Amino acid sequence: MGFRLTPQDPTFYDLFAASAQQLVEGAGALTALLGAEAAEREAILSRMHEIEAAADDATHAIVRKVAGSFVTPFDRADIHALAVALDQCVDLMEAAVDLIVLYQVDEVLPRVAKQVEVISRMADLTHDAMPRLRSMKEMGAYWVEINRLENRANKQYRRMLAELFNAKKADAITVMKHKDIIDALEATANGFEHVALTVEAIAVRES
Repeated sequence: MGFRLTPQDPTFYDLFAASAQQLVEGAGALTALLGAEAAEREAILSRMHEIEAAADDATHAIVRKVAGSFVTPFDRADIHALAVALDQCVDLMEAAVDLIVLYQVDEVLPRVAKQVEVISRMADLTHDAMPRLRSMKEMGAYWVEINRLENRANKQYRRMLAELFNAKKADAITVMKHKDIIDALEATANGFEHVALTVEAIAVRES
């Protein structure tokens, strides 16, 4: 990154870190739900709603900071786009949790646990990458790994679809419920890739 003649406000990086922390929290709630008893599910859903609200607050804090700052660490539109992309990942995880609980699905598809593992790893990587926005150094490994994980998630998604539609004893309503859930998980993985692509674009413009 080139030399800057204007000072940077480090508060932005703290706000992005706070936003990314909600990704980790959301992935934790999603993971906990898979192994939860029926009686525990409502509490996990309530916790997920709290995480989503915290993510919204973090996004609003970033937007307010942009509006009130004369100098920003990088382009205002890029800051807004990254904040929204991070928040969207939490929204998508909340949708997956919501569907599992509201649909009263007793057992998710076997590969769902593997998909959630991928999402959790993406959340951790994204959280770890946020502090490096200060310098944009050593970011390449982050978006390359996110892309690899997203490709893995896509393959698992297609396998789950095939297994779901090829199941001979599944009734139509059950198939629809499971498809909505795995669609939400696929959208979440895509959301994390969108965050990584946004960071990559920022790094290119700021280099």
